[in-house]
Amino acid sequence: MTVLITGGAGFIGSNFIKHILAKTNISVINLDKLTYAGELSYLKDVESHPNYIFVKGDICDTDLLQEMFAKYNITAVIHFAAESHVDNSINAPRNFIKTNIEGTFTLLEAAKKHWLLSPHKPKPGYETARFHHISTDEVYGSLGPTGAFTEETPYAPNSPYSASKAASDFLVRSYHHTYGLNAVTTNCSNNYGPHQHDEKLIPTIIRKALNNQPIPIYGTGQNIRDWLYVEDHCEGIMLAFEKGVSGETYNIGGNNELSNFQVAEIICKHLNKLVPRVNMRYEDLITFVADRPGHDFRYAINASKITNTLGWKAKETFETGIGKTISWYLKKYSK
Repeated sequence: MTVLITGGAGFIGSNFIKHILAKTNISVINLDKLTYAGELSYLKDVESHPNYIFVKGDICDTDLLQEMFAKYNITAVIHFAAESHVDNSINAPRNFIKTNIEGTFTLLEAAKKHWLLSPHKPKPGYETARFHHISTDEVYGSLGPTGAFTEETPYAPNSPYSASKAASDFLVRSYHHTYGLNAVTTNCSNNYGPHQHDEKLIPTIIRKALNNQPIPIYGTGQNIRDWLYVEDHCEGIMLAFEKGVSGETYNIGGNNELSNFQVAEIICKHLNKLVPRVNMRYEDLITFVADRPGHDFRYAINASKITNTLGWKAKETFETGIGKTISWYLKKYSK
């Protein structure tokens, strides 16, 4: 099997490429545009792997995709590539529409042309070819103090980012139902761990603390997210890719609900022990800043479907996962 992984130089994609190469004999083609969020150095230890090839390119490039599907005989797609930072989507939404919607459409068209003779009739040898779409819990909108998102929760995206991801989810769904494309979607909660871009919350907290700079927390810091360690997410993706039912959606969550303020406090307490400062607690650097427009209050995922049907369960608690994460960033920021 040869799988095309889009956005493989990004945070989750790079972790997943390491995971799939370590666990399987699948051949991996990594297609990444290498925008600001792509970092090939994260894949340095696999760049000479016999089952790994990197191609720099854009998922919106129809000719490139058709050439790649033919050249490498792509039999699966795991689609990570996306613009994903909510603040950036508020300031420059056009990039999100282009990459997340048009890019997903272009990939689906390439897969359809390469794998299907006609609607619901795969070409010989492509009966099991699969399109796995990686999405987010943000498509479901915002929760109140109780409850959790399930696969049946109506979509209610509230930011240009989540709206663009919702549109891409619906495109994947439509290609399954209309053309019979073998597709599965996973919607995850907030990931954290090695390789995450500096602009995200947890790397920002660590970086600012180490530089003795104010740690910015939106509003009152009470917005709640469900935190999922990236390696646990990779395990869930692999299970859904290999065993998930075509046309189904699987929610992957870490069952670690914390407010942004709690996340900052936990990280600061770790840093107080690991990198103590004289007469200073890192918590004193926490600073509340103006809230982002349309900031969703709470996300929480009910992952019982993937647990009960595929046997997935998160291994890391936030305490164990954040310890590994902080250690990785301390090495990164000490260079």
